[in-house]
Amino acid sequence: MTLKRPTHPLMLVVVSIAVVFALHNATFWSIWAEVFDGFSGRGVAFSGAFFLLCCGLVSVFAFNRLLRPFIAFLFVLSAVTSFYMDQLGVVIDREMIQNTMSTTITEGKHLITAPFIIWVCLAGFLPAVLVLYIRISNRSFVKAIWQNLLALLLCVVGFVGLIATDLKGNASVLRTRIDLKSSFQPLAPIVESFRYVAMLTRSATLEFNEIGLDAVLVEDFNASGKPKLTVVVVGETARAQNFSLGGYGRLTNPELAKKDIAYFQNVSSCGTSTAVSLPCMFSKFDRSAYSYELGKSHENVLDVVQRAGYRVEWIENNTGDKGLAARVAYSSVTYADYPAFCGEGECVDGILVEEVVQRLGGIQSDTVLVLHQIGSHGPAYYLRYPEAFERFQPACRTSNFSDCTAQEVTNAYDNTIAYTDKVLADLIDLLAAQDNLSTSMIYVSDHGESLGEKGLYLHGAPYFMAPDEQTKVPMIIWLSEGYQRATGVDLECLTAEPAPDYSHANLFHTLLGMTGVETAERDPQLDIFDTCRKKSNG
Repeated sequence: MTLKRPTHPLMLVVVSIAVVFALHNATFWSIWAEVFDGFSGRGVAFSGAFFLLCCGLVSVFAFNRLLRPFIAFLFVLSAVTSFYMDQLGVVIDREMIQNTMSTTITEGKHLITAPFIIWVCLAGFLPAVLVLYIRISNRSFVKAIWQNLLALLLCVVGFVGLIATDLKGNASVLRTRIDLKSSFQPLAPIVESFRYVAMLTRSATLEFNEIGLDAVLVEDFNASGKPKLTVVVVGETARAQNFSLGGYGRLTNPELAKKDIAYFQNVSSCGTSTAVSLPCMFSKFDRSAYSYELGKSHENVLDVVQRAGYRVEWIENNTGDKGLAARVAYSSVTYADYPAFCGEGECVDGILVEEVVQRLGGIQSDTVLVLHQIGSHGPAYYLRYPEAFERFQPACRTSNFSDCTAQEVTNAYDNTIAYTDKVLADLIDLLAAQDNLSTSMIYVSDHGESLGEKGLYLHGAPYFMAPDEQTKVPMIIWLSEGYQRATGVDLECLTAEPAPDYSHANLFHTLLGMTGVETAERDPQLDIFDTCRKKSNG
């Protein structure tokens, strides 16, 4: 039954926004209290301005057939986004929308927990259903247009007037506290969704650019007469802070510690999510220059290496290659039927080593294999390693962090790092045993992870405010003795002196140098091997 007494559509707008304003904005109010130093007149004016702006924008949709479904949608949307903001500390911006849109069902299902369902039902669907049962007064289309436009105008004037009460201070807040703006429900997710759609629209009309058309193999890389196999391992959500190779108090890298490798811990990621970091790290652009549009409209380093004569294949065990493998061979083992490595619909990364084993016999020419790990992808850390490898106990064995202690969450995450250690060590042993190939490996994670520090969990924070836990990633290089002899690259040289600060921007140029590809696109100053190659040759 609908309510007997009709409600004016604009009154429904005001009441609904007021409910969302109070119910779904815990994070906004927390940041607001910090920014405005508690309850102050300036803070009240600022929040009042945002309330009016939101009412004005929603009033544009205040037509008889459209308003109630639209407000019902806002309640559900705000309930979903507010849960993850309040519980995990995520910020809703364009990159988060992009990351969400690229999430697979397997990945996303671990974010659907019992507390999430309860919150969305009570704070989202329940008010949404109530709104759908509210009877609103009928207005002619013409009357609805002028009333809605008048409401929008008055709200905008009110917004400007309240902001102008302290124009300098409020302008500073709007410019510098993006976290405050990005936490406001329901405006933030709507605005950022429009920004995401605009980004896709722009990129769809861009001309595609080939790069490295002059790419060739340098002569000394053919000296051994053996095919070269370079394995690029792309880690997932591995943060440098939890690698014992870099001084972490727990022994999370016992196997790699026994290997002759070069380890770099002060490496900065290009982004804080796979959707951003992955295409960026394989592009020729550094973080300051990279954009989604540039990434989509330019070839990447795999295209250049392939053009120089390598066979390139991408082997996927994560949520997709984000378009990087569009022009090279591609295979996926994410949902493989392989009982030794796969369970609960997902496969652990040991399967990637087996995939390399299966390809070794058929490698007759220079080859690059890219292994995209599931790594330490959360929140279901316990699914990223075989239960027999649960070294640190007790480990959190649920996707709902609130059911676990902070130590249990860390234990589960550290187990994923320890399993990555095992996978990489097994891969190195496998490559070292290949007498008929000149082998090498480079590993680097796409981004890090927050484990509750400063109230943040998972990843995806805007880069300007992201903690080091989300932006500092591990990088490892291993070179076989045959590779070092054939190419003149000295592994000891890489570790002889304290390594400078590196970033994902080095990967493009380092992979070119690692595979012996010469092109004007390679910047020797960003190629980690360049100086050591000169020393060993000179």
